[in-house]
Amino acid sequence: MINLISDTVTKPTSGMLEAMLQAEVGDDVFQDDPTVNLLQEKAAEMFGKEAALFCPSGTMTNQIAIKVHTQPLDEVICDRYSHVYQYETAGYAFHSGVAMNLLQGSHGKITAAQVEAAIKPLYDWLPVSKLVVLENSCNKGGGSYYTLDEIKPITDLCKKRGLKLHLDGARLFNVLVETRENTQDVGAHFDSISVCLSKGLGAPVGSLLIGDAEFIRQARRFRKVMGGGMRQAGFLAAAGIYALDNQRQRLKIDNDRAQQIAAVLREMSYVSEVRPVKTNILIFDVKSPWTAESFLEKLKAHGIAASPFGAQTVRFVTHLDFTEEMMREVIDVLQEMNKR
Repeated sequence: MINLISDTVTKPTSGMLEAMLQAEVGDDVFQDDPTVNLLQEKAAEMFGKEAALFCPSGTMTNQIAIKVHTQPLDEVICDRYSHVYQYETAGYAFHSGVAMNLLQGSHGKITAAQVEAAIKPLYDWLPVSKLVVLENSCNKGGGSYYTLDEIKPITDLCKKRGLKLHLDGARLFNVLVETRENTQDVGAHFDSISVCLSKGLGAPVGSLLIGDAEFIRQARRFRKVMGGGMRQAGFLAAAGIYALDNQRQRLKIDNDRAQQIAAVLREMSYVSEVRPVKTNILIFDVKSPWTAESFLEKLKAHGIAASPFGAQTVRFVTHLDFTEEMMREVIDVLQEMNKR
């Protein structure tokens, strides 16, 4: 099966598995796992921050960030397509007791002017605007991304108005191979950053939450209460270290393959729209009588798996385990379907 459902389906490479087998471990709840400590120090240094925290998932890192940055009856400002709103089971309400102030941006991207207009006055009957969340790249926005030039006005506004700024950077490294910006500059714009190791980077488990020392001290307590305290997690942390050291630059290959498939889809008579393709996520709409469900069933019959993203909408995600040969096979199937 050629799996384009998500970049979370990747398997560890042989080099990563060897690094995991060789990991020195301890009990991370007591902060005694040397490999976890090394990963956290590496991530903090990479983004120019004081500390980092290794967590099981990006949902957990995002939800911890919201919890630390807010109080009940506050609100989070973000785009309506944001992962923290769409795909984290309303954790913002469950864990933090906050509201969402949703903005209609462009493919998941919002502007400083939109944020400023959304900040609420301090009335007793309104939630307090406290946190802005940007997602880079934006999953539901089709892998769209912000440049630092686009982020800076939002950073400046948040500092001026006393708001915290969090980056959901689950696929940030797919962005950085396109923009050629560096992690230190990214870190300078945000109060906290979440990055995922188990998507395009290919680690089996884990995300990192990055910020200043006091933020991470509080985050560690919330990780524990959410059930995220791990013991000999160094085996997993070793995979994360290997991914950061060896598998960041190859993400450009995944982005380019998404572009090549998109170019073919734009020529297919059964496709009504291909959304802008910026990184490794490709979203397109099929024409009636096709539906997303029937289209995916046809692909499945050819050994290709992908995701529905709406009644007529399909998502492909390219990744480490999606090879050049697989891409050629997918293109052949898409072109063959156009002949019928």
